[in-house]
Amino acid sequence: MDCKSLEEVRSNIDRIDNDIIKLIAERTVYVKQAAKFKKSTNSVKASNRVEAVIERIRGKAEEYGADADIVEAIYREMIARFIDMEMSEYSNKGGH
Repeated sequence: MDCKSLEEVRSNIDRIDNDIIKLIAERTVYVKQAAKFKKSTNSVKASNRVEAVIERIRGKAEEYGADADIVEAIYREMIARFIDMEMSEYSNKGGH
């Protein structure tokens, strides 16, 4: 995967960014659905689940050769934003 120009590097980064955004959109669909199954705000926040996800993604990062600290930071921010969205979905369905 050695690129021969900066333009080729940027083109590949743009392609990857597009794929990441599509996957985030897909993840959003499932996060919104998850709120339907939650019984309390604590189950929405699911701190044990968050830590299990972080542990899993750190392992995947190492497996794939990514910087686990960077991946963890990205995931912690993404999860926090998704929890906010899920809390809103949960509230909209009448949760307390």
